[in-house]
Amino acid sequence: MRVNVSDLEAFLAVAKASSFRGGARAIGSSASAVSDAVRRLEREVGVRLLNRTTRSVAPTEAGARLIERLQPALAEVDAALDVVNGYRDRPAGTLRLNVPISAARLVLPAIVPHFLAAYPEIRLEVIAEDDFVDVLASGCDAGIRYDERLENDMIAVPVGPRVQRFAAAAAPRYLAQHGKPEHPRDLLNHACLRGQFPSGAMPPWEFERDGEKLRVEPSGPLLVRIGAAADLAVDAAVAGTGVVYLFEDWLRPFFESGVLEPVLRPWWPSFPGPLLYYPGRRLVPAPLRAFVDFIKAAGDRD
Repeated sequence: MRVNVSDLEAFLAVAKASSFRGGARAIGSSASAVSDAVRRLEREVGVRLLNRTTRSVAPTEAGARLIERLQPALAEVDAALDVVNGYRDRPAGTLRLNVPISAARLVLPAIVPHFLAAYPEIRLEVIAEDDFVDVLASGCDAGIRYDERLENDMIAVPVGPRVQRFAAAAAPRYLAQHGKPEHPRDLLNHACLRGQFPSGAMPPWEFERDGEKLRVEPSGPLLVRIGAAADLAVDAAVAGTGVVYLFEDWLRPFFESGVLEPVLRPWWPSFPGPLLYYPGRRLVPAPLRAFVDFIKAAGDRD
């Protein structure tokens, strides 16, 4: 049996996207070419691998078993081919990162332009979402997250600011009308603009001062998805709807312009900065190795 590796990659892309068009976009091909590749593969193995309907595409039982074995195998092929990168003057290839939306907004802008300028032959793909994902299963080389518990075989490297803070803020006209909170518990009597994780969990607002730590769960007129719709909460706060609680770095431009005022500043809690994490059990691809070295060097300069 002689199977074309590109046909296998097309099959995986279609299965992951649950559509031929989505799979084609993922690998930079056309839907017709990807469809032909899957048909060739099915002809070669003699088994239907995908069930097609007018609305969806899903792996058959045989297709699902093939995917289980194929993903790690192709990852090893990529790693083997990446060894050749060690003989180049500069590393080349694609680096795929899965990051939270906050990191895409607050951390990567200070890193990415300089990294790409230093490594012009590397193509960077960034997927921004706030779910904690298996970076390998998602097709990514590495991820960035805040203070999560990582698996034992993961390597973690600090990236971006080492310490950050959460901040509370409201528009001057809101504070003029409703008064300025003097203690975190005062927020229970204010309109607060809350955030919710994709899982449905709604984290409390945390505060700390002189060793005293408090968690409050205020209520308010607006609930948004953390990360994806945070700008909506900020816009609502600027419009005078209520109090917003977010990364200080996210709110800083609004403080500087005066459209938002800090609230409970002495109580703002600090927390460790984000980590770049990647599997330690496999050969590190040259683009990822270059990125890790780059952020380590940047951290040494800070």
